[in-house]
Formats: sequence, structure tokens, C-alpha cells
Amino acid sequence: MSISTQAIAQTTRTGPLEFEIEQYLHSHIPLSRAMGIRVRLATPGRVELAAPLAPNINHHETVFGGSASAVATLSAWTLVHIGLMHAGVEAATVIQRNAMSYEEPIHGDFMAVCTLIDDTAWQRFLKTLERRGRARITMNAHLLFEGRQAASFEGDFVAIR
Repeated sequence: MSISTQAIAQTTRTGPLEFEIEQYLHSHIPLSRAMGIRVRLATPGRVELAAPLAPNINHHETVFGGSASAVATLSAWTLVHIGLMHAGVEAATVIQRNAMSYEEPIHGDFMAVCTLIDDTAWQRFLKTLERRGRARITMNAHLLFEGRQAASFEGDFVAIR
């Protein structure tokens, strides 16, 4: 996927679910509003969040590492949240552990992308949640800047019914 900074700045939501998810994030996770996060795509298999540089800038005029981590975390959390909604499962979802790898500075607007790549792990997650009332899944996300991967994220999320 190649996406330019200008394309991110002009990003519009693709449908009603994206609008609903964005409103949910902004009202339940106020930091997402302060960071200017926009939901570009929200499906049970993929989430794309766009974020502008301005509210996430550091003293080097690049994206602050904490902001990068927050957007990546939010993309993965949102994918788990949407997947549970799609499966008709009500559960509280929290992050248990995460790790970020920063490959290059981000000098402008950027995107976080989280894709469900292991359907077997997802099905096992849902079955464990149903059986035990609690389950854990590892999610991966990437931050994109000017069509290049600038950072990667891995996190364990726990859902509790």
C-alpha cells in the first residue's frame, strides 16, 4: 500500500461503520480526539487510522514516540473491538503488553494499519473467550509515512466477558 502525506490529510471515512467507530473512539478514548485520529477503514479484517503531525509533534518536528505508540495501539485495539462486535461478543478489551520498533522518523501525517493475519488464532481467541470468559490475542500493526513502513507494533490484548 502506498499512501502519501497529502492523501492522509485529505482522507475521508469510507462508510457509516467508520464514522460510528471514530465517534466511539473520540467519546470513550478522548486522547484519540486530541490526537486528531480519523478512522479511514474499519472492517473485521483491517483497521486504518490516519493521524496528523501537528497535535503529535515533538521538539524535532517529527511524530512523538508516545503518539506513534498510542496510534498503533489504538489501531490494534480497534480491530479486536470490531472483531468482537462482528462476532456478537460483548467483552471488555484491554492491552496487556506491547512493544514498538521505530524504523525511521515520521515528518508528517501518518497512518496506523492493523490487519488480521491469522484467522486460526482469532477463532481460537473467540473459542477461549466463550469457554473461559477471558482470552488473549497478539496483534501487529504498522505505521506508514509517505508509503513506507516507519514503525511496527506488537501487542497482547485481553478480552474479558
